[in-house]
Amino acid sequence: MSSVSALNSLLSGSSSINLSDILEAALGASSPGIDVNAAVSSSLSAAEEPEQAWENQQTTLQNQSNALSQLQSDAGNLDSDMQALNSLTGPLSATTVTSSNPSILTASSASGTTLGNNVVVVNSLASTASWASGSYTSGSSALPAGSFTITTAGGATATITTDGTTTLNAVATQINGDGLGVTASVIADATGSRLAIVSNTSGSAANFTITSPQLAGYGFTQAGVGANASLTVDGISISSATNTVTGAIPGLTLNLLGSNPAAQVTLSVTPDGSQASSAINQFVSDYNTLLQAVNAQYTDTGSGEGVLASDPTVNSLQTALLQATDYTYQPSSGTASLPNLSSLGITVNSNGTLSVDSGTLNNALQNNFSGVQNFFQGSALNGFANALDQQLTNFTSPADGAFTVDLKSISSENTDLQNDIDNFQQNVITPLKAQLTSEYSNAEIALQQLPGELKNIDAELGLNSSSSSNG
Repeated sequence: MSSVSALNSLLSGSSSINLSDILEAALGASSPGIDVNAAVSSSLSAAEEPEQAWENQQTTLQNQSNALSQLQSDAGNLDSDMQALNSLTGPLSATTVTSSNPSILTASSASGTTLGNNVVVVNSLASTASWASGSYTSGSSALPAGSFTITTAGGATATITTDGTTTLNAVATQINGDGLGVTASVIADATGSRLAIVSNTSGSAANFTITSPQLAGYGFTQAGVGANASLTVDGISISSATNTVTGAIPGLTLNLLGSNPAAQVTLSVTPDGSQASSAINQFVSDYNTLLQAVNAQYTDTGSGEGVLASDPTVNSLQTALLQATDYTYQPSSGTASLPNLSSLGITVNSNGTLSVDSGTLNNALQNNFSGVQNFFQGSALNGFANALDQQLTNFTSPADGAFTVDLKSISSENTDLQNDIDNFQQNVITPLKAQLTSEYSNAEIALQQLPGELKNIDAELGLNSSSSSNG
């Protein structure tokens, strides 16, 4: 029993209570005195009830904000899928190239490359100019005294002078520092070491020559002549400094791997069904993730519905998602071969989520790719992807989307609550705490002084502890 409770009990029980008994009740038998901090804390608990209610509201707002942010992220992922499917350079515009003779020619294509076939004949490959010296014992071997000059196709020159002690390694180092667009190195094999000088690039423009009065003394011979690749594309002659040819066929990069003037190589550009299938399946996956997150807000898990069950934005999003699956593509003329999701093998489950029949989808991509493209993109980027994109933008727009407005409102409400809490602490709790601390501290001092006062009173009354207890 507390000191105060015990004191009240004794006072109400009898009018002839000895003051020593009052002191014993006030101080308590085991821990006399007042625990000021505990007493103040107990008294403040009731006063802080309004603040506790505000903090509970803040917790609810934070949970709502977290849930909205997750939905915003999920909706953003789905919206990105729609924008990709509606893009002229996206997965539905991706192409792939097959070569009838990949040992001679392969190719890669950019998105949007015109579909069809091209015939290429590779007459010769681009080559790199190179020269090699005679054989020496090692890279430390000395070249004979003399000089030789390297001259590029553009007319730049560098003269290398040797004095009979200049080694192959030293000559290679000097050539590499002259900036002629060639690389010199010492090549060693079973026959010895030779100085090799090779152009850094292929083609006739990178050709170079070596001349010297003592050329035979160095043993230089031309190992390769720089020449352009020669090919025809659909009968048109093409020359290329490298074996990677761009621009000859718009959107294609040709990789020349071999030459055969008598062989016609057919390059076939077709839609990339693999990229399209992956993008469509990603859309279905992200749609399901978003819808399931929305549906979860309306599911009672034992502790009630989700924190956003009464949020009109979430209700509107659920309606928009479910209505989107009813979309039907209607071309400006004629009838669509693939008018709805079901015709692509995408069906709606009982809970609103989507499932993909890969066999039906792959068949559509292989045999009616334009129909798939038309369903998502329409005749002028106004198909299913655009329709759902517009719906989602109403929610995800950073400027005025429903999620943005909701989150700003929650943030503002949370700020107001925090201001209320701060003001309440400053204007009510802090002064009250100071007042209570002072009062309880004074009471504690009074209690500590009480035994001496009681003895004085007993003495004046002619009373003592033994007489009062025997009375």
